Amino acid sequence: MYRTLAWLALGAFAIGSEGLMIAGILPRIAEDLGIPVAHAGHLVTIFALAYAVGSPLIAVATARWERRTLLITAMAVFSLANLAAAFATGFLTLAASRIVLALSAGTFMPAAFAYGAMSVEPAKRGRALSFIYTGMTVALVIGVPLGTAIAAHLGWRATFGMVAAMSLLVLAGIVLKLPAVSGPPAPGLADRLAVARRSDVLEVIGLTVVVLAGAFGVYTFIGAYLETVLGASPEAVAGFLILAGLAGAAGNTLGGHAADRWNHRRFLAIVLTVLVASFGVLPLIPAFLPGLGGWVGAGLVLVLWGLFGWAFPAVQQVRLLAIDPRLASVLLALNASAIYLGTAAGAAIGAVVVERYSVQAVGWVGAATEVLALVFLLATPYRPAREAPAGGEVSTVARADAAE
Repeated sequence: MYRTLAWLALGAFAIGSEGLMIAGILPRIAEDLGIPVAHAGHLVTIFALAYAVGSPLIAVATARWERRTLLITAMAVFSLANLAAAFATGFLTLAASRIVLALSAGTFMPAAFAYGAMSVEPAKRGRALSFIYTGMTVALVIGVPLGTAIAAHLGWRATFGMVAAMSLLVLAGIVLKLPAVSGPPAPGLADRLAVARRSDVLEVIGLTVVVLAGAFGVYTFIGAYLETVLGASPEAVAGFLILAGLAGAAGNTLGGHAADRWNHRRFLAIVLTVLVASFGVLPLIPAFLPGLGGWVGAGLVLVLWGLFGWAFPAVQQVRLLAIDPRLASVLLALNASAIYLGTAAGAAIGAVVVERYSVQAVGWVGAATEVLALVFLLATPYRPAREAPAGGEVSTVARADAAE
């Protein structure tokens, strides 16, 4: 299983590296293109909106495509878009490249998760999805620092060239190593469009939006918190983020096992409780843990966020798949859109809080948002089929002969 899905995880690594490293190279992009940094920052917003809006629409339009064919097409476009970004002559051409990057990434990731879900038996579905998602967490640990270092020494265009080369490698691996998988009959267009209005679907993706808003309201400004509140150097901040990334990789694995073996609702309640406590501690650290103790406390918060926060996506994906496996691609695309909408909302709310109050206050806002998420989870109807471990499901999809 893992040998085949490794190409999808590597694809997630390439997509995660491109999406996350942009924040670290914005000053160099702005300088090279002769625009303000704030103007260059719109590249992040453009990407997020294109991904959030485009991913579910493309999933609906391509629901009848065979997953392997869709993966090949999406990764080929993603490779070309990175090359276009590397040779962009101005802001508009770079922005256009970022839109294509978002649309191709928003096509690849749901298709990769759908392929992973269809290529294994239900008892292993959570672990398969978390293994693919590991590419994102590894991008946080390795891809982002690597891209930033390349931009510092070779220029920002070289970072897009690096991702393009990586993407071409992934494309070759998918073409040569990934077998086609058989899945359930594709639903009709009306079913695909109606899925976004279903209450059970809205319950899951609504929770995703709120949880991500709380998490990224804090994470977006964690570097500023570490530097201005705790006096950490930029090098120390990088160390903290690597620590969070390593914890995230472990959390992703934890989420896969939880999705397969534990009751989903109870596990998510534990996740949200830990996030509430962790974020709520941040504003108190300077007063109660001065000096080195503050660094240790902040490091513990980041470890808990990585371990439990990154366990959240795999469980949510399996909850969605339990609703209707036939609609896997559309459901996972909606979840991806929810992730990006939550991330954008959290960053925007955090910016207002920092501007009006202080960077310390983002911890309170993050904790309050996760309390809201916990209330939302507990208030939604209990649906046994959705909350049962994936190992308890009856298989509804065919398993690929070569999946193992």
